[in-house]
Amino acid sequence: MSRERDTAPPSGPGPGRRAGVSRRTLFAAAGAGGLGVAAGAFGHAAVAGDGVEASDVVPFRGVHQAGIATEAQERMHTAAFDVTAAGRAELVSLLRDWTAAIEDMAAGREIGGGATGGAYDAPPADTGEAMGLSASHLTVTVGFGRTLFARGGEDRFGLADRLPSALIDLPHFPGDALEEARCGGDLVVQACADDPQVAVHAVRNLARIAFGRARVRWSQIGFGRTSSTSRDQATPRNLFGFKDGTANLRNDEQAALGEHVWVSGLAGGEAWMNGGTYMVARRIRMHIETWDRAPLSEQENFVGRTKREGAPLSGGTEFTAPDFGIEGRDGPLVAVDSHVALAHPTANGGVRMLRRGFNYTDGSDGLGRLDAGLFFIAFVVDPRTHYVPMQAAMARSDLLSEYLRHTGSGVFAVPPGAGAGEYLGQGLLGG
Repeated sequence: MSRERDTAPPSGPGPGRRAGVSRRTLFAAAGAGGLGVAAGAFGHAAVAGDGVEASDVVPFRGVHQAGIATEAQERMHTAAFDVTAAGRAELVSLLRDWTAAIEDMAAGREIGGGATGGAYDAPPADTGEAMGLSASHLTVTVGFGRTLFARGGEDRFGLADRLPSALIDLPHFPGDALEEARCGGDLVVQACADDPQVAVHAVRNLARIAFGRARVRWSQIGFGRTSSTSRDQATPRNLFGFKDGTANLRNDEQAALGEHVWVSGLAGGEAWMNGGTYMVARRIRMHIETWDRAPLSEQENFVGRTKREGAPLSGGTEFTAPDFGIEGRDGPLVAVDSHVALAHPTANGGVRMLRRGFNYTDGSDGLGRLDAGLFFIAFVVDPRTHYVPMQAAMARSDLLSEYLRHTGSGVFAVPPGAGAGEYLGQGLLGG
């Protein structure tokens, strides 16, 4: 749901992304005269041979991992893994292999020898379902769970003394109905793309590569982003039908990102997290059928915004800052226990977060109700200050709470990006 901001509103949605260059086109260009990819600064498009811009490629290497401040894509497949590697060397080998595979897929290439180019009597290096598809702005973001550092008192990989203090187990919030099989994990992979098959292909290949060293603990497929991370994007809607992410951090707010998202200034055993961030993931099931029977007046009062325009109930347009002091006949026009009021920075010590959540539907339950809702993803500089207080307040008082049930949860330390020749997490594991 929405996070509030008091900065000037954007001038409106800008032009959409230009059509990407397909893998077939890129490979044809390579055959004709060579394919040169210039991995520029983060956020700049790669450039293919003959001056053709590969506008659907997000550079993999950089100061920060892609898939965080990247313009939010339309599809997501996130998976958590339990590591089964025998020791630190096997864990390092897994992350090296993942890094190489992610770099290939993000550039629109098949992994290794490809789906058909290897030995005929051996499994292909790539599963092949993305052959002929464009890179679709694929980003793959990798993070580490608390149990990777210590589990049940066991320091499996010699990392216990490098556990970041901000990598906490979230407290139990009122109304939580967490399912163990949907929580936690040693590693997390967030694959986002504009084509669902490209995102699923990425996670499928990483799970295949991990065989014998890590296994999938849980996964979630999402569609329809529920936030905007650039000023070129219009505000999307969640499954309650309301605009979501109106006040989200944008990727051009560099000072705010430095304050609220990117970790800096750490020393000693935690220094490896400088340039990284923390990912909070929550699977939030919505009671769709009950919500659909609620009057429009109740829906808008609970959210604190109009359903059509997304404007605060205190007046104005979507990007008008809500005025919590304007009184109506029955109290403040924006109810003090509405979602907007409780999520606003003024109610949370001024903290903000970078949200990259998605809608999801997982069929129906045994009673014929939709298993649907929001897969909440937020990147924050410290979950203790930038998530826990806000969620605790909303769990206690948010009018929307009666329509929501949190069924999955995880917090992950997302290391900085990989430089030339480095693998993801090298600052933590070395070598």
